[in-house]
Amino acid sequence: MPAHIIDSELFGESFSTAEMRPIFSDASVITAWIAAEVALAQAQAEHGVIPAEAAAEITRRGRIENFDMAELGAGIRATSHPIMPFLRRFQDVCDPDHRGYLHWGATTQDIVDTGAALRFRRCLDLLERDLDAITRRLRGLAHEHAETVLAGRTHGQHALPVTFGYKAAVWFHEVRRHQERLRQLRPRVLVGNLTGAVGTMAFVGDPGPAVQRSALTMLGLGTPEICWHASRDRVAELASWLAMTGTTLGKIAREVVALSKTDVGELEEPFAEGKVGSSTMPQKRNPSACESIHAKALLLKAQASLGFDVMMQEHERDKAPWQAEWAFLPEMFLLTGGILRDSVRVLDGLVVRGDRMRANLEAHSLTMAEAVMGALAPKVGRDRAHDLIYEISMRTYETGADFAAELKADPEVSGALSPAEVDTLLDPARYTGLAAEFARSV
Repeated sequence: MPAHIIDSELFGESFSTAEMRPIFSDASVITAWIAAEVALAQAQAEHGVIPAEAAAEITRRGRIENFDMAELGAGIRATSHPIMPFLRRFQDVCDPDHRGYLHWGATTQDIVDTGAALRFRRCLDLLERDLDAITRRLRGLAHEHAETVLAGRTHGQHALPVTFGYKAAVWFHEVRRHQERLRQLRPRVLVGNLTGAVGTMAFVGDPGPAVQRSALTMLGLGTPEICWHASRDRVAELASWLAMTGTTLGKIAREVVALSKTDVGELEEPFAEGKVGSSTMPQKRNPSACESIHAKALLLKAQASLGFDVMMQEHERDKAPWQAEWAFLPEMFLLTGGILRDSVRVLDGLVVRGDRMRANLEAHSLTMAEAVMGALAPKVGRDRAHDLIYEISMRTYETGADFAAELKADPEVSGALSPAEVDTLLDPARYTGLAAEFARSV
């Protein structure tokens, strides 16, 4: 039985994706370590640090088939060291004349961090793909519903009319900022490190910087200006981006849930034949995908603070906070992958009920109080207009009377506005401001 729900055969697909999980498998970790060691050996041979024959042998033997995961796990338990069993096994499969050049001048954290950067790049590629799909769909919703009127809500109450396209455009721009952040953080975060025990390259000496640059270029990673073993701001930035991106989509999912409530009925997540809302209430069409997004976002943001905890390291290396990264960063990636996948599905099939949006607005004519106040203000003064419409609004709210009738019956209002003008002012489609223009601006 799996210890974590992400690995569960029953529930794992609800929390992450079949694409993302293999990136954090044991085989993937070892494959990335092999790649780091091979690139290091090839770069050292290129710069005359180790014999070319040794680099060729290390490259030849650097195959995942040469490593048994159970055997490595037993070795880690026996040595209390994360990569010594891996290095010993790698040496064992190499020719005795060359095996001594494996891991030449490197330290454990060099290989683990460089390997992690390789795997994180694969994750970010998947997330970027799904973010692109999400922004395309949000852009489409903004354009398609630029003039679909619905109630803008503040503090959970009707405020003023907006359009659904405007709401989607607000979502779109928030997600697009996360895309921009991703493009900006890639060169800062996808950086390897091959600098030796305390980062001074003392073992390799003068060729060290050139070796590191060559090796990391082979791997497609950035080269650090200086060792970052104990400088974990890259981790904090990555954790922050994952949490912000996931919680933005969690917010959108929560809003879909709120607008799909029975009493509101303005949106609905995609429904497919066979989807079940309840084991006892056959009529239920629950927003289960959006609820799942929200759940994953809660878990995701709870881990973001660990990114800042691991920044507080001692001296040139500190295993305790560094080791914590091995647990929370993969989980954050996995949860974010699940959030983005579900968000793509929800937005691709989102049902928008414009007729229900309009009906909900018209059922609450008090939403148009500001429009009436604005028309009245030039004739009686802004303060008096506010006080007058406030009095009528509160009376209407308390008694359940018809707002239009109350306005037309008031002598001060009727002295300034005709009944036809009042009716026009109560049309929500006439008071959406620049909502449609903003929606189309995406």
